[in-house]
Amino acid sequence: MSAIEDFLKEHEIEEVECLVPDMAGIARGKILPPDRFIKGIRSNVLRIPEQIFVQTVTGHYPSEDDVTDPAARDVFLTPDPATIRIVPWYEEPTAQIICDAYYFDGTPVEFASRNVLRRVLDLYATQGWRPIVAPELEFFLVDVNTDPDYPLEPPVGRSGRRETSRQSYGVDAVNEFDPIFEDVYDFCEAQGIDIDTLTHEAGSAQMEMNFNHGDAMELADQTFLFKRTVREAGLRHKVYATFMAKPMQNEPGSSMHIHQSLLNARTGRSLFSQSSGKNTSLFSHYIGGLQKHVPAMMPLLGPNVNSYRRLVPYSDAPINTHWGNDNRTVGLRVPHSDPAARRVENRIAGADANPYLAIAATLACGYIGMTEKIKPRPPVEGSAYRLAHTLPRTLYDALQRFTGSRAIRPVLGESFIDAVALVRSTELEAYQQVISSWEREHLLLNV
Repeated sequence: MSAIEDFLKEHEIEEVECLVPDMAGIARGKILPPDRFIKGIRSNVLRIPEQIFVQTVTGHYPSEDDVTDPAARDVFLTPDPATIRIVPWYEEPTAQIICDAYYFDGTPVEFASRNVLRRVLDLYATQGWRPIVAPELEFFLVDVNTDPDYPLEPPVGRSGRRETSRQSYGVDAVNEFDPIFEDVYDFCEAQGIDIDTLTHEAGSAQMEMNFNHGDAMELADQTFLFKRTVREAGLRHKVYATFMAKPMQNEPGSSMHIHQSLLNARTGRSLFSQSSGKNTSLFSHYIGGLQKHVPAMMPLLGPNVNSYRRLVPYSDAPINTHWGNDNRTVGLRVPHSDPAARRVENRIAGADANPYLAIAATLACGYIGMTEKIKPRPPVEGSAYRLAHTLPRTLYDALQRFTGSRAIRPVLGESFIDAVALVRSTELEAYQQVISSWEREHLLLNV
């Protein structure tokens, strides 16, 4: 409390945004004056409805909710002092702080995103393991689009022209939008978001920003705030930044690659490689767990109906859980590295995923692999696109595998599994009510 109060006084804060990520990774919460915020913490009156955590991406609540209390009870929010930051794009001094959700008996809300990741990290801690992650997040810049039926277009850059050809790793193509990224870097620096490399990806006005590696919860927090930051920077320049997995036809999709390594929590030494440079058995079992259980985790790695449009052959996205050394066609890539930096890159998650849940999912698979000593298949040489498509092709398929997996239930929690199934099924039902322009164009007068 003293650290929070000192921050508010030092920066002469006039408003505080209490943020909590919902299942889609959308920032929910409350905005309060500083004195009301402090009072709310001390008296446990900083509350939100439990149902917020099963709200759909469309803003609706499931009608057949057997997960939350039928009385629509409150839960209270506990701000994490380590997450307090300035919101750099407001004129008046404003702070933001990420909160955890608890019931009034002190137990955590099991299907709140941060608590899901913390549950997995606690399992690692009991083994004396410390996972380290580094996300890479892709996104598109597009023109302001106020008509959902109208296809998205790349924005006009400094040259006065739109991109019409692939500009993968193009430096001048990135500089077309230099004013936006100047704001992004300034905003991130003000918030302590530790971004690293900016590159142009294969799609028109598609970019990627990488984060420096670090603690899993801290990186999830940074990714959560980063999405909000990039969208705000884009709006300042009358451009949308979108993290949809597949926003544009005939363009590649956007991913959230998650690099993962494992340290001994006491010594800080890598548990994935020997001093000789050879992989350890823990590393092999970690990959084995990913190979076996990632398909069942797809509602967390590909949470939306749109997510599965990205996972097609020869589109810079994987279609299976094969692994390989420095191979970008596989789902699980092991980059060249020094032994101390030995890691595996999960290339399957989409940019639309909730970062807390995506990181929790991939770490959970690795944890199961290591504790159950699951052996991986041999690494793939050459293109993995020539091999079978083993990832789910639709959210329907993904949910069936997710709810049918016995191995992931004790790791993620029964009520969380039920909450995901409830929310995603409700979203699928809403999607099924929509008639697409493709159907009107090809079926209206032809069938």
